[in-house]
Amino acid sequence: MELRLYDTLTRDKRPFAPLDPARVRMYVCGPTVYDFAHIGNARPVIVFDVLFRLLRHLYGEGHVTYVRNITDVDDKINARAAERGIPIRELTEETYSNFKEDVAALGTLPPTVEPRATEHIAEMKTLIERLVVSGNAYIAEEHVLFSVPTMPDYGKLARRSLDEMMAGARVDVAPYKRDPMDFVLWKPSKPGEPAWDSPSGIATPGRPGWHIECSAMSWKHLGETFDIHGGGIDLVFPHHENEIAQSRCAFHSPLMANFWMHNGFLQVEGEKMSKSLGNFVTIRELLTNWNGYRWPGAVLKFAMLSTHYRQPINWTQEKLEEAAATLSTFRQRCYDDGSAEPAPSVLDALKDDLNTPQAIAEIHRLFDASQRGQGSATAVRSTCRFLGINVEEVDLSKTILHQVDEAKVAHLIEARSAARKAKNFKESDRIRDELAAMGIELEDKKDGTTAWRVKR
Repeated sequence: MELRLYDTLTRDKRPFAPLDPARVRMYVCGPTVYDFAHIGNARPVIVFDVLFRLLRHLYGEGHVTYVRNITDVDDKINARAAERGIPIRELTEETYSNFKEDVAALGTLPPTVEPRATEHIAEMKTLIERLVVSGNAYIAEEHVLFSVPTMPDYGKLARRSLDEMMAGARVDVAPYKRDPMDFVLWKPSKPGEPAWDSPSGIATPGRPGWHIECSAMSWKHLGETFDIHGGGIDLVFPHHENEIAQSRCAFHSPLMANFWMHNGFLQVEGEKMSKSLGNFVTIRELLTNWNGYRWPGAVLKFAMLSTHYRQPINWTQEKLEEAAATLSTFRQRCYDDGSAEPAPSVLDALKDDLNTPQAIAEIHRLFDASQRGQGSATAVRSTCRFLGINVEEVDLSKTILHQVDEAKVAHLIEARSAARKAKNFKESDRIRDELAAMGIELEDKKDGTTAWRVKR
Protein backbone atom coordinates (compact mmCIF):
# COMPACT_ATOMS: atom_id res chain seq x y z
CA MET A 1 0.00 0.00 0.00
CA GLU A 2 1.33 3.46 -0.92
CA LEU A 3 1.56 6.31 1.55
CA ARG A 4 -1.28 8.79 1.18
CA LEU A 5 -1.47 12.07 3.09
CA TYR A 6 -4.09 14.80 3.35
CA ASP A 7 -2.92 18.18 2.07
CA THR A 8 -4.60 21.22 3.64
CA LEU A 9 -3.66 23.33 0.63
CA THR A 10 -5.38 21.14 -1.98
CA ARG A 11 -8.03 19.76 0.44
CA ASP A 12 -7.51 16.18 -0.68
CA LYS A 13 -5.73 12.99 0.31
CA ARG A 14 -3.21 12.02 -2.30
CA PRO A 15 -0.17 9.79 -2.80
CA PHE A 16 3.00 11.07 -1.17
CA ALA A 17 5.99 11.23 -3.49
CA PRO A 18 9.07 12.99 -2.07
CA LEU A 19 10.79 15.59 -4.19
CA ASP A 20 13.99 13.62 -3.59
CA PRO A 21 13.59 10.05 -2.19
CA ALA A 22 17.18 10.21 -0.91
CA ARG A 23 16.31 13.26 1.23
CA VAL A 24 12.73 13.40 2.48
CA ARG A 25 12.24 16.76 4.22
CA MET A 26 9.69 17.81 6.87
CA TYR A 27 9.32 21.03 8.87
CA VAL A 28 7.03 21.37 11.89
CA CYS A 29 6.43 24.54 13.89
CA GLY A 30 7.83 24.04 17.40
CA PRO A 31 7.31 25.72 20.77
CA THR A 32 7.68 29.31 21.86
CA VAL A 33 9.80 28.75 24.95
CA TYR A 34 8.32 30.89 27.71
CA ASP A 35 6.43 28.35 29.87
CA PHE A 36 5.77 24.63 30.33
CA ALA A 37 4.24 23.02 27.24
CA HIS A 38 0.56 22.12 27.62
CA ILE A 39 -1.16 19.00 26.36
CA GLY A 40 -2.35 20.85 23.25
CA ASN A 41 1.30 21.54 22.40
CA ALA A 42 1.96 17.81 22.75
CA ARG A 43 -0.42 16.87 19.96
CA PRO A 44 1.69 18.01 16.97
CA VAL A 45 4.80 16.65 18.70
CA ILE A 46 3.19 13.20 18.94
CA VAL A 47 1.49 13.26 15.52
CA PHE A 48 4.57 14.25 13.57
CA ASP A 49 6.75 11.89 15.59
CA VAL A 50 4.63 9.04 14.22
CA LEU A 51 4.98 10.43 10.69
CA PHE A 52 8.75 10.79 11.20
CA ARG A 53 8.96 7.14 12.29
CA LEU A 54 6.87 6.03 9.32
CA LEU A 55 8.96 8.00 6.81
CA ARG A 56 12.18 6.58 8.28
CA HIS A 57 10.73 3.09 7.93
CA LEU A 58 9.75 3.67 4.30
CA TYR A 59 12.76 5.64 3.04
CA GLY A 60 15.55 4.74 5.48
CA GLU A 61 16.60 6.40 8.71
CA GLY A 62 19.42 8.36 7.07
CA HIS A 63 17.21 9.71 4.28
CA VAL A 64 14.67 11.70 6.32
CA THR A 65 15.32 15.19 7.73
CA TYR A 66 12.86 16.43 10.34
CA VAL A 67 13.20 20.07 11.42
CA ARG A 68 11.23 21.40 14.40
CA ASN A 69 12.13 24.94 15.36
CA ILE A 70 12.43 26.70 18.69
CA THR A 71 11.01 30.24 18.86
CA ASP A 72 13.25 31.99 21.38
CA VAL A 73 12.53 35.62 20.47
CA ASP A 74 8.91 36.72 20.93
CA ASP A 75 6.71 39.21 22.80
CA LYS A 76 5.48 36.48 25.20
CA ILE A 77 9.06 35.60 26.09
CA ASN A 78 9.93 39.24 26.77
CA ALA A 79 6.85 39.69 28.96
CA ARG A 80 7.42 36.49 30.98
CA ALA A 81 11.11 37.26 31.57
CA ALA A 82 10.16 40.75 32.82
CA GLU A 83 7.43 39.27 35.02
CA ARG A 84 9.88 36.83 36.62
CA GLY A 85 12.69 39.36 36.78
CA ILE A 86 15.21 37.13 35.00
CA PRO A 87 17.25 37.54 31.80
CA ILE A 88 15.52 36.46 28.60
CA ARG A 89 18.22 33.90 27.80
CA GLU A 90 17.84 32.31 31.25
CA LEU A 91 14.09 31.93 30.68
CA THR A 92 14.44 30.41 27.21
CA GLU A 93 17.16 27.97 28.31
CA GLU A 94 15.11 26.79 31.29
CA THR A 95 11.91 26.43 29.29
CA TYR A 96 13.63 24.68 26.39
CA SER A 97 15.20 22.18 28.81
CA ASN A 98 11.77 21.47 30.35
CA PHE A 99 10.25 21.01 26.91
CA LYS A 100 12.91 18.51 25.85
CA GLU A 101 12.42 16.47 29.03
CA ASP A 102 8.64 16.43 28.66
CA VAL A 103 8.48 15.41 25.00
CA ALA A 104 11.16 12.75 25.52
CA ALA A 105 8.93 11.28 28.24
CA LEU A 106 6.19 11.01 25.60
CA GLY A 107 8.33 8.53 23.66
CA THR A 108 9.09 10.90 20.81
CA LEU A 109 12.30 10.94 18.81
CA PRO A 110 14.36 14.15 18.73
CA PRO A 111 14.11 15.94 15.38
CA THR A 112 17.07 15.75 13.01
CA VAL A 113 17.57 19.50 13.48
CA GLU A 114 16.11 21.76 16.17
CA PRO A 115 17.06 25.30 15.10
CA ARG A 116 16.64 28.36 17.28
CA ALA A 117 15.26 31.56 15.82
CA THR A 118 18.00 33.69 17.40
CA GLU A 119 20.64 31.66 15.55
CA HIS A 120 19.10 32.48 12.15
CA ILE A 121 18.86 36.26 12.14
CA ALA A 122 21.21 36.52 9.14
CA GLU A 123 18.91 34.28 7.04
CA MET A 124 15.87 36.31 8.09
CA LYS A 125 17.54 39.55 7.05
CA THR A 126 18.51 38.05 3.70
CA LEU A 127 14.90 37.07 2.99
CA ILE A 128 13.60 40.46 4.09
CA GLU A 129 16.03 42.30 1.83
CA ARG A 130 15.04 40.09 -1.12
CA LEU A 131 11.38 40.91 -0.51
CA VAL A 132 12.10 44.64 -0.38
CA VAL A 133 14.05 44.49 -3.66
CA SER A 134 11.29 42.49 -5.37
CA GLY A 135 8.64 45.00 -4.26
CA ASN A 136 6.85 42.50 -2.00
CA ALA A 137 7.91 44.38 1.14
CA TYR A 138 8.43 48.01 2.10
CA ILE A 139 9.99 50.09 4.87
CA ALA A 140 7.82 52.37 6.98
CA GLU A 141 8.79 54.08 10.24
CA GLU A 142 11.70 51.69 10.83
CA HIS A 143 9.47 48.66 10.27
CA VAL A 144 9.63 46.32 7.30
CA LEU A 145 6.23 45.04 6.24
CA PHE A 146 5.09 42.46 3.71
CA SER A 147 2.71 43.91 1.16
CA VAL A 148 -0.17 41.43 0.99
CA PRO A 149 -1.72 42.88 -2.21
CA THR A 150 1.47 41.93 -4.11
CA MET A 151 0.62 38.24 -3.52
CA PRO A 152 -2.31 37.56 -5.90
CA ASP A 153 -3.38 34.24 -4.35
CA TYR A 154 -2.81 35.17 -0.70
CA GLY A 155 -5.37 33.28 1.38
CA LYS A 156 -5.24 30.10 -0.72
CA LEU A 157 -4.23 27.89 2.24
CA ALA A 158 -6.96 29.24 4.53
CA ARG A 159 -9.41 29.49 1.60
CA ARG A 160 -10.73 32.82 2.79
CA SER A 161 -11.15 36.14 1.05
CA LEU A 162 -9.23 39.17 2.31
CA ASP A 163 -12.42 40.51 3.91
CA GLU A 164 -13.00 37.21 5.74
CA MET A 165 -9.41 37.10 6.91
CA MET A 166 -9.57 40.65 8.19
CA ALA A 167 -12.80 39.88 10.06
CA GLY A 168 -11.36 36.75 11.67
CA ALA A 169 -7.87 37.99 12.48
CA ARG A 170 -6.41 40.32 15.04
CA VAL A 171 -5.14 42.83 12.54
CA ASP A 172 -2.73 45.33 14.02
CA VAL A 173 -3.89 48.81 13.04
CA ALA A 174 -0.96 51.08 12.28
CA PRO A 175 -0.86 54.36 10.32
CA TYR A 176 2.32 53.32 8.49
CA LYS A 177 0.69 50.29 6.85
CA ARG A 178 -0.23 50.60 3.19
CA ASP A 179 -2.90 47.93 3.60
CA PRO A 180 -4.55 46.70 6.84
CA MET A 181 -3.53 43.09 6.06
CA ASP A 182 0.17 43.88 5.65
CA PHE A 183 2.23 42.13 8.32
CA VAL A 184 5.51 42.85 10.06
CA LEU A 185 8.75 41.22 8.92
CA TRP A 186 11.00 43.35 11.14
CA LYS A 187 10.34 45.92 13.86
CA PRO A 188 12.39 48.23 16.09
CA SER A 189 13.27 46.82 19.51
CA LYS A 190 12.20 48.55 22.70
CA PRO A 191 14.75 49.18 25.46
CA GLY A 192 15.67 45.93 27.18
CA GLU A 193 14.42 43.74 24.33
CA PRO A 194 16.69 41.56 22.15
CA ALA A 195 18.03 43.62 19.25
CA TRP A 196 20.12 43.15 16.13
CA ASP A 197 21.33 45.42 13.35
CA SER A 198 18.34 45.97 11.11
CA PRO A 199 18.14 45.06 7.40
CA SER A 200 17.75 47.38 4.42
CA GLY A 201 19.70 50.26 5.89
CA ILE A 202 17.39 50.91 8.87
CA ALA A 203 19.47 52.64 11.53
CA THR A 204 17.55 51.53 14.64
CA PRO A 205 18.34 48.01 15.94
CA GLY A 206 15.39 45.69 15.79
CA ARG A 207 14.09 42.13 15.87
CA PRO A 208 12.18 39.85 13.50
CA GLY A 209 8.48 39.23 13.25
CA TRP A 210 7.28 35.71 14.08
CA HIS A 211 6.37 34.58 10.55
CA ILE A 212 9.72 35.31 8.92
CA GLU A 213 11.48 33.12 11.49
CA CYS A 214 10.01 29.87 10.14
CA SER A 215 10.55 30.85 6.51
CA ALA A 216 14.23 31.47 7.25
CA MET A 217 14.81 28.31 9.29
CA SER A 218 13.03 25.99 6.84
CA TRP A 219 15.02 27.53 3.96
CA LYS A 220 18.31 27.16 5.81
CA HIS A 221 17.83 23.47 6.67
CA LEU A 222 15.49 22.13 3.97
CA GLY A 223 15.80 24.39 0.95
CA GLU A 224 13.48 26.68 -0.97
CA THR A 225 10.87 23.93 -1.49
CA PHE A 226 10.47 20.80 0.61
CA ASP A 227 8.07 17.89 1.13
CA ILE A 228 5.94 18.45 4.25
CA HIS A 229 5.14 21.41 6.48
CA GLY A 230 3.16 20.60 9.61
CA GLY A 231 1.62 22.17 12.68
CA GLY A 232 -1.63 22.72 14.53
CA ILE A 233 -4.79 23.78 12.71
CA ASP A 234 -4.64 27.12 14.56
CA LEU A 235 -1.51 28.00 12.57
CA VAL A 236 -3.16 27.85 9.14
CA PHE A 237 -3.96 31.56 9.34
CA PRO A 238 -2.14 33.80 9.70
CA HIS A 239 1.16 32.04 10.43
CA HIS A 240 1.33 29.45 7.66
CA GLU A 241 -0.43 31.69 5.16
CA ASN A 242 2.22 34.33 5.82
CA GLU A 243 5.06 31.82 5.60
CA ILE A 244 3.86 30.81 2.16
CA ALA A 245 3.65 34.43 1.03
CA GLN A 246 7.17 35.28 2.24
CA SER A 247 8.89 32.16 0.93
CA ARG A 248 7.18 32.00 -2.44
CA CYS A 249 7.81 35.66 -3.16
CA ALA A 250 11.41 35.54 -1.94
CA PHE A 251 12.25 32.55 -4.14
CA HIS A 252 9.76 33.16 -6.98
CA SER A 253 8.44 29.65 -6.41
CA PRO A 254 4.92 28.24 -6.96
CA LEU A 255 5.22 26.16 -3.77
CA MET A 256 6.85 26.36 -0.37
CA ALA A 257 5.94 22.81 0.70
CA ASN A 258 4.45 19.98 -1.32
CA PHE A 259 2.11 18.92 1.52
CA TRP A 260 0.63 21.00 4.35
CA MET A 261 -0.53 18.89 7.30
CA HIS A 262 -2.43 20.15 10.34
CA ASN A 263 -3.65 18.41 13.48
CA GLY A 264 -7.02 19.31 14.98
CA PHE A 265 -7.91 21.20 18.15
CA LEU A 266 -7.82 19.73 21.66
CA GLN A 267 -10.38 20.18 24.43
CA VAL A 268 -10.17 19.07 28.06
CA GLU A 269 -13.24 17.28 29.43
CA GLY A 270 -15.39 18.78 26.67
CA GLU A 271 -14.31 22.39 27.06
CA LYS A 272 -11.72 24.61 25.43
CA MET A 273 -8.58 24.55 27.54
CA SER A 274 -7.95 27.82 29.37
CA LYS A 275 -6.52 28.97 32.66
CA SER A 276 -9.71 30.90 33.43
CA LEU A 277 -11.74 27.65 33.32
CA GLY A 278 -9.23 25.86 35.53
CA ASN A 279 -8.71 23.09 32.97
CA PHE A 280 -5.33 24.19 31.64
CA VAL A 281 -3.05 21.17 31.92
CA THR A 282 0.64 20.86 31.11
CA ILE A 283 2.52 17.77 29.98
CA ARG A 284 4.55 17.98 33.20
CA GLU A 285 1.39 17.89 35.35
CA LEU A 286 0.10 14.82 33.53
CA LEU A 287 3.42 13.06 34.04
CA THR A 288 3.58 13.86 37.75
CA ASN A 289 0.15 14.54 39.26
CA TRP A 290 -3.10 15.34 37.49
CA ASN A 291 -6.32 14.62 39.40
CA GLY A 292 -4.45 12.23 41.64
CA TYR A 293 -2.80 10.26 38.83
CA ARG A 294 0.71 10.21 37.42
CA TRP A 295 0.45 9.09 33.83
CA PRO A 296 3.38 7.45 32.03
CA GLY A 297 4.29 9.05 28.73
CA ALA A 298 3.28 5.84 26.93
CA VAL A 299 -0.29 6.28 28.20
CA LEU A 300 -0.43 9.91 27.06
CA LYS A 301 0.84 8.97 23.60
CA PHE A 302 -1.49 5.98 23.21
CA ALA A 303 -4.47 8.07 24.31
CA MET A 304 -3.56 10.85 21.89
CA LEU A 305 -3.28 8.45 18.97
CA SER A 306 -6.74 6.99 19.63
CA THR A 307 -8.20 9.96 17.74
CA HIS A 308 -7.27 10.68 14.12
CA TYR A 309 -4.88 13.61 13.98
CA ARG A 310 -7.15 15.77 11.79
CA GLN A 311 -10.13 15.40 14.12
CA PRO A 312 -10.75 17.39 17.32
CA ILE A 313 -9.79 15.43 20.43
CA ASN A 314 -11.50 15.51 23.81
CA TRP A 315 -8.84 14.90 26.48
CA THR A 316 -10.51 13.13 29.39
CA GLN A 317 -9.63 11.17 32.51
CA GLU A 318 -11.61 8.25 31.09
CA LYS A 319 -9.53 8.23 27.90
CA LEU A 320 -6.35 8.01 29.97
CA GLU A 321 -7.73 5.26 32.19
CA GLU A 322 -8.69 3.19 29.15
CA ALA A 323 -5.26 3.66 27.57
CA ALA A 324 -3.50 2.73 30.83
CA ALA A 325 -5.61 -0.40 31.28
CA THR A 326 -4.95 -1.52 27.72
CA LEU A 327 -1.19 -1.02 27.90
CA SER A 328 -1.02 -2.68 31.32
CA THR A 329 -2.74 -5.72 29.82
CA PHE A 330 -0.28 -5.76 26.92
CA ARG A 331 2.60 -5.62 29.40
CA GLN A 332 1.31 -8.54 31.41
CA ARG A 333 0.21 -10.83 28.60
CA CYS A 334 2.45 -10.15 25.59
CA TYR A 335 5.91 -11.56 25.04
CA ASP A 336 8.80 -9.31 24.02
CA ASP A 337 11.41 -10.30 21.45
CA GLY A 338 13.08 -6.88 21.35
CA SER A 339 11.92 -6.19 17.78
CA ALA A 340 10.62 -2.83 16.59
CA GLU A 341 9.03 -4.05 13.37
CA PRO A 342 5.41 -2.96 12.97
CA ALA A 343 2.75 -5.46 11.98
CA PRO A 344 1.89 -5.09 8.26
CA SER A 345 -1.77 -4.31 9.00
CA VAL A 346 -0.73 -1.49 11.35
CA LEU A 347 1.69 -0.16 8.76
CA ASP A 348 -1.11 -0.11 6.17
CA ALA A 349 -3.30 1.89 8.56
CA LEU A 350 -0.54 4.45 9.10
CA LYS A 351 0.03 4.74 5.36
CA ASP A 352 -3.61 5.84 5.06
CA ASP A 353 -3.03 9.42 6.23
CA LEU A 354 -1.78 8.32 9.65
CA ASN A 355 -4.96 6.48 10.56
CA THR A 356 -3.85 5.81 14.12
CA PRO A 357 -7.32 4.80 15.40
CA GLN A 358 -7.30 2.01 12.80
CA ALA A 359 -3.71 1.17 13.76
CA ILE A 360 -4.76 0.81 17.40
CA ALA A 361 -7.74 -1.32 16.37
CA GLU A 362 -5.29 -3.58 14.52
CA ILE A 363 -3.10 -3.81 17.63
CA HIS A 364 -6.16 -4.92 19.62
CA ARG A 365 -6.96 -7.50 16.93
CA LEU A 366 -3.41 -8.84 17.10
CA PHE A 367 -3.68 -9.05 20.88
CA ASP A 368 -7.02 -10.87 20.80
CA ALA A 369 -5.68 -13.34 18.24
CA SER A 370 -2.57 -14.00 20.32
CA GLN A 371 -4.68 -14.75 23.38
CA ARG A 372 -6.57 -17.38 21.36
CA GLY A 373 -3.28 -18.90 20.24
CA GLN A 374 -3.83 -17.69 16.67
CA GLY A 375 -0.97 -15.22 16.44
CA SER A 376 2.25 -14.04 18.00
CA ALA A 377 2.01 -11.93 21.14
CA THR A 378 5.37 -10.39 20.23
CA ALA A 379 3.72 -8.48 17.37
CA VAL A 380 1.81 -6.33 19.87
CA ARG A 381 4.91 -5.21 21.72
CA SER A 382 7.03 -4.73 18.60
CA THR A 383 4.32 -2.59 16.99
CA CYS A 384 3.95 -0.48 20.14
CA ARG A 385 7.73 -0.07 20.22
CA PHE A 386 7.70 1.09 16.58
CA LEU A 387 5.24 3.82 17.61
CA GLY A 388 7.46 4.85 20.52
CA ILE A 389 5.10 3.35 23.12
CA ASN A 390 6.94 1.50 25.89
CA VAL A 391 4.40 -0.77 27.59
CA GLU A 392 6.94 -1.53 30.35
CA GLU A 393 6.26 1.96 31.74
CA VAL A 394 2.64 1.12 32.49
CA ASP A 395 2.20 -0.34 35.95
CA LEU A 396 -1.25 0.58 37.24
CA SER A 397 -0.10 0.22 40.84
CA LYS A 398 2.20 3.19 40.21
CA THR A 399 -0.13 5.21 38.00
CA ILE A 400 -2.71 6.08 40.61
CA LEU A 401 -1.28 7.93 43.59
CA HIS A 402 -3.03 5.58 46.03
CA GLN A 403 -1.49 2.15 45.74
CA VAL A 404 -3.05 -0.81 43.91
CA ASP A 405 -1.72 -4.35 44.32
CA GLU A 406 -1.51 -5.21 40.62
CA ALA A 407 -0.41 -8.81 41.26
CA LYS A 408 -3.42 -9.38 43.49
CA VAL A 409 -5.74 -7.89 40.88
CA ALA A 410 -4.28 -10.19 38.20
CA HIS A 411 -4.68 -13.22 40.50
CA LEU A 412 -8.32 -12.39 41.23
CA ILE A 413 -9.09 -11.86 37.54
CA GLU A 414 -7.59 -15.27 36.72
CA ALA A 415 -9.63 -16.88 39.52
CA ARG A 416 -12.78 -15.18 38.27
CA SER A 417 -12.10 -16.33 34.70
CA ALA A 418 -11.70 -19.90 35.95
CA ALA A 419 -14.96 -19.66 37.90
CA ARG A 420 -16.82 -18.36 34.86
CA LYS A 421 -15.39 -21.14 32.70
CA ALA A 422 -16.62 -23.66 35.28
CA LYS A 423 -20.02 -21.89 35.26
CA ASN A 424 -19.60 -21.10 38.95
CA PHE A 425 -21.27 -17.73 38.56
CA LYS A 426 -21.77 -17.23 42.30
CA GLU A 427 -17.99 -17.33 42.83
CA SER A 428 -17.45 -15.22 39.73
CA ASP A 429 -19.79 -12.54 41.07
CA ARG A 430 -18.15 -12.67 44.50
CA ILE A 431 -14.71 -12.02 43.00
CA ARG A 432 -16.10 -9.22 40.83
CA ASP A 433 -17.55 -7.59 43.97
CA GLU A 434 -14.23 -7.98 45.78
CA LEU A 435 -12.47 -6.25 42.91
CA ALA A 436 -15.11 -3.51 42.86
CA ALA A 437 -14.53 -2.93 46.56
CA MET A 438 -10.83 -2.42 45.74
CA GLY A 439 -11.88 0.22 43.21
CA ILE A 440 -11.24 -2.00 40.21
CA GLU A 441 -13.54 -1.92 37.17
CA LEU A 442 -13.36 -4.83 34.70
CA GLU A 443 -13.81 -4.81 30.96
CA ASP A 444 -15.43 -8.10 29.96
CA LYS A 445 -15.77 -9.37 26.42
CA LYS A 446 -16.87 -12.73 25.05
CA ASP A 447 -13.30 -14.00 25.24
CA GLY A 448 -12.99 -13.05 28.91
CA THR A 449 -11.74 -10.08 30.89
CA THR A 450 -9.55 -8.08 28.50
CA ALA A 451 -8.68 -5.09 30.66
CA TRP A 452 -9.20 -3.40 34.00
CA ARG A 453 -8.87 0.06 35.41
CA VAL A 454 -9.17 1.95 38.66
CA LYS A 455 -12.56 3.61 39.01
CA ARG A 456 -12.53 7.35 39.59
